Amino acid sequence: MRLFTFGYGFSAQALGTRLMALGWSLAATYRRAEDAERLKALDVEAVSVSDPAALAEAVKAADAVLVTAAPDTEGCPGLRALVPAMARAGAFPDWLGYLSTTGVYGDRQGGWVFETGRLAAQSMEGARRVAAERDWLDVGKGMGLTTAIFRLPGIYGPGRSTFDRLRAGRAKRIAAPGQVFSRIHVDDLAAGLAASIARPRAGGIYNLCDDEPAPNSAVVAYAAELLGLPVPPEIPVEAANLAGPAQRFYAESKRVSNARAKAELGWRPAYPTYREGLSAILQAGG
Repeated sequence: MRLFTFGYGFSAQALGTRLMALGWSLAATYRRAEDAERLKALDVEAVSVSDPAALAEAVKAADAVLVTAAPDTEGCPGLRALVPAMARAGAFPDWLGYLSTTGVYGDRQGGWVFETGRLAAQSMEGARRVAAERDWLDVGKGMGLTTAIFRLPGIYGPGRSTFDRLRAGRAKRIAAPGQVFSRIHVDDLAAGLAASIARPRAGGIYNLCDDEPAPNSAVVAYAAELLGLPVPPEIPVEAANLAGPAQRFYAESKRVSNARAKAELGWRPAYPTYREGLSAILQAGG
């Protein structure tokens, strides 16, 4: 079995590692020469995004295709590159997954959101994700592909967690009354994708997240206590001098339901809350 990913970052690598342990082979796109060398060091075949023939060969050989690249002003770069490649090669992978974001839901003032709910993105980035989801679902229908969409919250894991910000002195406990958000450990994300590959459903849309939405201040405080560091004081969101993306993040509050992924995919997060996830990262030396 073979996985081909458009982009090989934090999330794709977690899935790749999981599937390689099951005997899968991997291929992934790259843009820069140094990225190709990184992929080869990970035993991943490197495929240039600028080589249409190589892209066609890669999708033709793939049993599963994962698209992780964020959309730009012209839409999804993965769609622009891969749809012509699949048409050229006559490629029909058994599964095609697109990583989206829970930002497509916009603000719900702390309420629960489900995959069947309305999409009300409040930022240009979120609106682009809505459009990319629609385009991939349309392509799936038109080409007879088993396309699945995954809406993801904040992703954390070894090397990318609150611990790193605390150690660097960059962690802030933002006090935003009533604001909560969901998150997911990268290993749980990979497990959810693998579960979908094992149970593919055309047009499937899934929220992959943990079981307990929580405010930023609680997560930072818990991580500081685990490290034995002083808990940073809370800072009112108005006084935090947040950059644009962070400002947009704290303007939204919602609780994301993972019930569909559990019911349809038989998936359960190994780290159902940030407490289990952070504790595991620390125990592993992260």
